[in-house]
Amino acid sequence: MKRREFITLLGGAAAWPLAARAQQPTPVIGFLGSGTPQGYAQFVAAFRKGLSEAGYDETRNVAIEFRWADGQYDRLPALAAELVARRVSVIAAGALPAALAAKAATSTIPIVFMSGSDSVKFGLVASLNRPGGNVTGVGLLNNELLVKQLEFLREVVPAAALVAFLANPGNPNYENDSRRAQATARELGVELLVLHVGGDPELDTAFTTLVQQRAGAALFDPDPFFTARPGKLAALATLHRIPAIHYLRDFATVGGLASYVTGFAAGYHQAGIYAGRILKGEKPADLPVQQSAKVELVINLKTAKALGLTVLHHAARRRGCGVAARGARAAGAAGDRFPSWRLT
Repeated sequence: MKRREFITLLGGAAAWPLAARAQQPTPVIGFLGSGTPQGYAQFVAAFRKGLSEAGYDETRNVAIEFRWADGQYDRLPALAAELVARRVSVIAAGALPAALAAKAATSTIPIVFMSGSDSVKFGLVASLNRPGGNVTGVGLLNNELLVKQLEFLREVVPAAALVAFLANPGNPNYENDSRRAQATARELGVELLVLHVGGDPELDTAFTTLVQQRAGAALFDPDPFFTARPGKLAALATLHRIPAIHYLRDFATVGGLASYVTGFAAGYHQAGIYAGRILKGEKPADLPVQQSAKVELVINLKTAKALGLTVLHHAARRRGCGVAARGARAAGAAGDRFPSWRLT
């Protein structure tokens, strides 16, 4: 073999691994959403940000395929099966219904969930520190805040003998949350009016009913349907002059009385980081479930004044927050009575 031919052959051999690497397919993340793309836009953005921080960007080295149930939970098993058939590298599951559907669809594809539910109780993971299997994720504490929300309403609207609890019976959390809310209401000496809501017509009917029943306040069970509609919920509460509290910050900022919130966006951001780490080779079983411990109470002072709830000003003063617009203290742990106030 001539020397020139030998050098050429070596050059070609060295190029083979480079060509092989260039032809490797782009990994695909399947995003399984229980709600709507519009309602979860800010959380998807947070997920993308976390994914980018982990080294993955849709313009360069990863693709995301979305499947949305639009609140129709019976569609989730088929949507999860589509992602499995697509052979995605990771499934990101937003909210408990999507997480359960994804887990039922595959025991091999890694799953990263974002849920406010008890992930151990619902069988998503074996434990928080040692998830086991192919599932890990982020716990958002949403459902655990129901007790605090009821306590808040009882404190600021003491004349409310009847409190409306709007909940979606199609959510796997419904039974557990209803029992928790009923038990808390009994302890506080108030009656709970449970109203079933799974669609917009039912939402309008629920507000008509709670007004007819003379409910003095209202709260919402964490559910993708309510997550997608803080503006509409705030508008209905304002229209009917109902002091209401929600689990998303947006509710208070657009006119609702108050929001008692945990870090939704932060949770989806962490889920994006986890998805990126899994794409790099880490196993879900080795990634502990992250728990959101930061909560914040946001009060709309303009709405409070319109409802005649001046007690809010005194309550804020007692906690050293004053009444300055948009003033805030550092948030505390979920176990505190009202760990943080943000007045807006």
